[in-house]
Amino acid sequence: IDRALFLFIFFLMDSYSVLYSSAHRTRLLASFQRLRTERKMCDVVLSAGGIDFPCHRALLASSSEYFWALFGETTTEREAASVSLPALTPEGLDAILDFLYSGWLSISKQTLPLVLEAARYLQVDTAVAICDRFMIDSLNAKNCCAYANIAERHALSDALEAANHTIAMEMNVLLQESRDNLLELNFETMMAVLDAGEIPSTKEADLIRLALDWLDENGPLPLLKSNLLLSRLRFGLVAMSDLANYGHKAMNTPLIRSQLTRASEYHGMGIEKPLRQSKQTTVRSSPNRVLLVGGGSNPDWPEQQMMTFDPRTRKLSSLQSELPMRLKHHSICSIGGFLFVIGGEEVTDWLQDGKSSVAMLTSNKVWLYDPRFAQWEQTEPMLERRSQFTCCVVEDIIYAIGGRQTQQHASISLGSVEYFDMTIRSWRKGAPLPNPIFGHATCAGILGSNSNVLCLDVTSKKWEKKASMSIARFGHRMANANGYIYALLGMYEPFCDIEKYDPNANTWTRLRPFLNGSFNYGMVAMPSENLLVFGGRRWTEGQEVIVKTVLEYDTKKDHWREVCQLPKGITGTECTLLSNIQSKPSNICRKIYSFLNV
Repeated sequence: IDRALFLFIFFLMDSYSVLYSSAHRTRLLASFQRLRTERKMCDVVLSAGGIDFPCHRALLASSSEYFWALFGETTTEREAASVSLPALTPEGLDAILDFLYSGWLSISKQTLPLVLEAARYLQVDTAVAICDRFMIDSLNAKNCCAYANIAERHALSDALEAANHTIAMEMNVLLQESRDNLLELNFETMMAVLDAGEIPSTKEADLIRLALDWLDENGPLPLLKSNLLLSRLRFGLVAMSDLANYGHKAMNTPLIRSQLTRASEYHGMGIEKPLRQSKQTTVRSSPNRVLLVGGGSNPDWPEQQMMTFDPRTRKLSSLQSELPMRLKHHSICSIGGFLFVIGGEEVTDWLQDGKSSVAMLTSNKVWLYDPRFAQWEQTEPMLERRSQFTCCVVEDIIYAIGGRQTQQHASISLGSVEYFDMTIRSWRKGAPLPNPIFGHATCAGILGSNSNVLCLDVTSKKWEKKASMSIARFGHRMANANGYIYALLGMYEPFCDIEKYDPNANTWTRLRPFLNGSFNYGMVAMPSENLLVFGGRRWTEGQEVIVKTVLEYDTKKDHWREVCQLPKGITGTECTLLSNIQSKPSNICRKIYSFLNV
């Protein structure tokens, strides 16, 4: 009895079993391999590159569509003692014969082209699939260009897509270390790479120069192909002063000239640029990149840092650009991939009686940050100075709600609302709140603190009271996800419960508590509709601790998990996604809900 694993299939009606031995096929192939090695019972000799390979006609025909047809009943090779295969190399044929006789395929970066050529020619589809998988699993910056050309030649769509993606992600390294390999890329790969939505740390001007050099190296191309290639470039990401410096003849076609003209017009739009986004002006970066603005490890001395967090790699990176000033209790929002930093308290240090002191001035300044060129621009200021206020965006209009300001050494709460319409380039007064508030939370979709909830319909410009939260809150956060509004804990709360609001039912539901009970943290809603929470402060054994943790809340599963630890604790940061996608507002987003402290 075979000691290998057996599969038993029982047929009750006839009371008999069918048994299968997995070892039989292995021993059968091993026996054929031994016969081939010893050149016994071989009935055909394959010849490639002057080297002979004695084989068994029956095994070849049963393993390859090519040999099945070659040794058919009506072919001259059916009884031939020797068959020449001049299209193949000895190395490639030997590797495929070893695979047919053993099931093992030997591949390396050097032999891959020869093995794949033989597998394709001999129609050994399983070997082709193995080569496809080998390329996908071993892609890196050193081999991605070569693998892209191999995959394109042999129509391996999965490997080609993976190689194209790797080239785009590694472009910054390739431009410095392997430019010649980039110039040898096939046309389809160049098209795909220049069309990629994410090419990290690479200037568009460098991509333009690469495309023009590629045309010089591989041209002349038909006008249609040249236009197709160059139209993938994003001329809106190139400084206006540089647009006129491209004198290549391929840039003088009507299509490309029109794109250059539109890019020049875009640069002249000023504050309206966030509303005029197109693919030509979209930054080639991840839509999931989180931007952390301000904050730091000292709540009284915020840093001017701006950092990005990549959820895929769980890494935090500092941007070269910094905030124009130190800010506390500011608000931020993003439109069209641009960042708006609004109001807050300007923090400065000064000497008083020989001692260093910190001064804070409530601001009404509005700063616009363009990540395309890492540039700051001060725009139209708010009508009122505000800190500890909220802002949100509805239909590309920014609303600033409530807050407080310092006047003659006294702080007053604000009940005013104002909005900024980029098409008219000014702030206008909005429907005032029923009561002055600060330390509240707002989202496009509710306004609230303590436990009261108000909703502003931006069409009727009227505030309406909604069902109160079950927990009184101050300095908390809100987010819109899955058609619900989530309220997370703020300061001075005795427990860590969060809750969600159903706008249709006008009801609140308690959810799983916050993991670490912190406050003054940063929060952002991701495209997956999960919430990411960054840092914050909490009390531990009577001492205030700055938190390093990044937490993720799954809104569908009501589940918290720790994503990673930051290099250092951070508090007071504001978070947003620099999304370039202009989404159509839903019914919920035509209203502003605010959770008030009144």
